[in-house]
Amino acid sequence: MAYVKWLYRVAFLAVTLLAVAAVYLYSGVTSPVNIDSETKFEVVKGDSAHSLGQRLAQADIIPEAYWTRIAAKLQPAWVPKVGEYAIQPGSSLMEVMALFDSGESIFYDITLLEGKTTQDYLQTMREKGNIKMTLLGLSNEEIAQKLNLSVPHPEGQFFANTYRYHDGDTDVSILKHANGLLVNTLDVLWQSKAEGLPYKTPYEALIMASIIEKETAVPAERPLIARVFISRLQKRMRLQTDPTVIYGLGDEYDGNLTRKGLRSSSPYNTYRVFGLPPTPIANVGRAAIEAALNPGQTKALYFVAKGDGSHAFSNTLKEHNRAVRQYQYKRREDYRSTPQEAE
Repeated sequence: MAYVKWLYRVAFLAVTLLAVAAVYLYSGVTSPVNIDSETKFEVVKGDSAHSLGQRLAQADIIPEAYWTRIAAKLQPAWVPKVGEYAIQPGSSLMEVMALFDSGESIFYDITLLEGKTTQDYLQTMREKGNIKMTLLGLSNEEIAQKLNLSVPHPEGQFFANTYRYHDGDTDVSILKHANGLLVNTLDVLWQSKAEGLPYKTPYEALIMASIIEKETAVPAERPLIARVFISRLQKRMRLQTDPTVIYGLGDEYDGNLTRKGLRSSSPYNTYRVFGLPPTPIANVGRAAIEAALNPGQTKALYFVAKGDGSHAFSNTLKEHNRAVRQYQYKRREDYRSTPQEAE
């Protein structure tokens, strides 16, 4: 009889100890982790419950490394997804492990501005510091091939917009997204273009949009500038636009467009060649494409920067020369051809 009582006592003690251990472990995976503010934590390729526990404990986010294995046992389908995560204060280990399983890692934003070149975009991405750069130093042809573009030159192929990305995403993935958005937007807007435009293809309209984008930052002027250039094309006049010349000069341009530059033999020199340049000269947003495909109404064939960001439009060369003398030969000290960026 004493032996049976002893067995009952041992069994009771064992059950009690197991219950205490279960409560302790359950409390460990359901209590808040040891952080007071949002904490970033990266799940890397090959991470397991064991390795995550070790790193979480080393970071003093949890007190015991083995707790992650307990949490994983409670969720048999749990699989950590690679990415950088934001752990919120007050979260339990179970919630942290569920976050790793969800794949809802931190997004970052990058803004690719209108009027910037592809090389400008690459530099913007490089400056972010957390984008894997694979296209720096490549030629335009190599970039187009890497991105599997439908044209041999990448300029103008990326829609100016703000994009979200994960830490460690590549420049290729971001630019492919931007290209997809550009192609879709151009295709949609092409369907509702005005009649009688001098474009044979959407690509030619994109070239025009890039010129419009570089010529003005004043939204209301885009349709008018589009009409001026369209009228010049229809009258077999040269476009004679400085931004195309500057683009063609490349690194030779030092901020001052000289007579030598205006005499350059570049196919982008619209003072010498007729028609559109061979490619876009910058990346654009929706507004410039809309202006190129649905221009405003004006009889003007000329325009000149007034120095406050806007332009003076003229119907005749005589009027234009008068405007040039007024706005460019007598420039004020605060003269500028485009609006200054807000500080």
